[in-house]
Amino acid sequence: MKYKIGVISLGCAKNQVDAEMMLYRLKQAGFDIVKNTAKADAVIVNTCGFIETAKQESINEILKVAQLKKEGKIKSIIVTGCLAQRYQKEVMTQLYEVDAVLGIGANSNIAEAVLKSLQGEKSGMFPSTRMMPLDGGRIQTTPPHYAYLKIADGCDNCCTYCAIPMIRGEFRSRRLENILQEAEKLAAAGVKELLVIAQDTTRYGEDIYGGLMLGTLLTELCKIEGIRWIRVLYCYPDRITDELLNIIAKEEKIVKYLDLPLQHCNERILKLMNRRGSTMSLKRLVEKIRGAIPGVVLRTTLITGFPSETEEEFEELSEFVELMKFERLGCFAYSQEEGTAAAELDGQIDDYVKNRRAAIIMEQQQIIMEQHSRSLISRTVEVLAEGVGNSRGWFYGRSYWDAPEVDGVVFFKAEGEYPAVGAFVKVEVTNCKNGNIYGRILERME
Repeated sequence: MKYKIGVISLGCAKNQVDAEMMLYRLKQAGFDIVKNTAKADAVIVNTCGFIETAKQESINEILKVAQLKKEGKIKSIIVTGCLAQRYQKEVMTQLYEVDAVLGIGANSNIAEAVLKSLQGEKSGMFPSTRMMPLDGGRIQTTPPHYAYLKIADGCDNCCTYCAIPMIRGEFRSRRLENILQEAEKLAAAGVKELLVIAQDTTRYGEDIYGGLMLGTLLTELCKIEGIRWIRVLYCYPDRITDELLNIIAKEEKIVKYLDLPLQHCNERILKLMNRRGSTMSLKRLVEKIRGAIPGVVLRTTLITGFPSETEEEFEELSEFVELMKFERLGCFAYSQEEGTAAAELDGQIDDYVKNRRAAIIMEQQQIIMEQHSRSLISRTVEVLAEGVGNSRGWFYGRSYWDAPEVDGVVFFKAEGEYPAVGAFVKVEVTNCKNGNIYGRILERME
């Protein structure tokens, strides 16, 4: 009898890649993978444990799966990922419906843990995070035309608000040749867009090659046939080098989009976050990037309500957002995470104030994005087709302005034959509404 396994993966794309590698190991061990968790024998919940809202989402998902077990629809529950790593004892003792808990260092033992759970044996595995495999096969769970390419794991930046270093351990780069081999396999399988990810992509290679190697890696990735777009996410501002900017500017396959999480602009707050910079230095950095890469789209993330943030410092952040006019921006209220240095700082701010400040920033950003969208009318842009819209004859896809899941889409009208999912088309932008962009096909590129 072949056991059926369902997998629910939560949180970031890096966690999703971990889930894909576990799926591959399960398949190799002879398990069947099913999409409908209610029809599985065992369900794996690959959790996120980064901030409070993510932890709660993970717990709620575990409880939903526990209800399936209570109803006799599934036999066992396995919890993996960051919540399992961070709260090992709590998950094992307080979520009594769970049969196995694996820290990230035990990802390679997933098949063994699932089998034990189905045989009625409870287990917990928590080896060193360095035991987590960075290389190996994976079963792609994104649509066939794009995939995440994780080039490193862990983080040594030690920002005071962030629990990632204590969850994921120290920064570890993958070997260049292993990354390229994986990228070639993805291209051969039909992937058109690679999204390069790590906790800090700009630090890639420093630990194993003695220097920053992201530029070299990107140059080599551009040589792979079949790949049309390469998108770089999670770039640390201190490591944006002239060499990297030059490579992004000159390589046609690298989309002119840079994800640059700044978190704040006030110098005192940044120091408390264990980050460097100030309003002036970050302004110069943004201007430098825009000068080096014509047409670049910048995405950033910000935190409001960091301990002791004053109204004046928040106003400085608000004015910075207005001045910089980032094309894409997300803002989050500070989450006080136990075990982090910031959690012990004086001046913790009321939730209402933190959330109000975040809402103000996002209201500003909506206006900025609407202005940006209107500026695109009459322009022609390359779009990666991704699906059929709700109205007859309408489709949607992404331009280089938009990363999957975190940004928007382009809706476009097409006459005649439907464009295939994963095909590239040229679209003339004709309108924008409520943050969405609308257009019509001018040319089918492939």
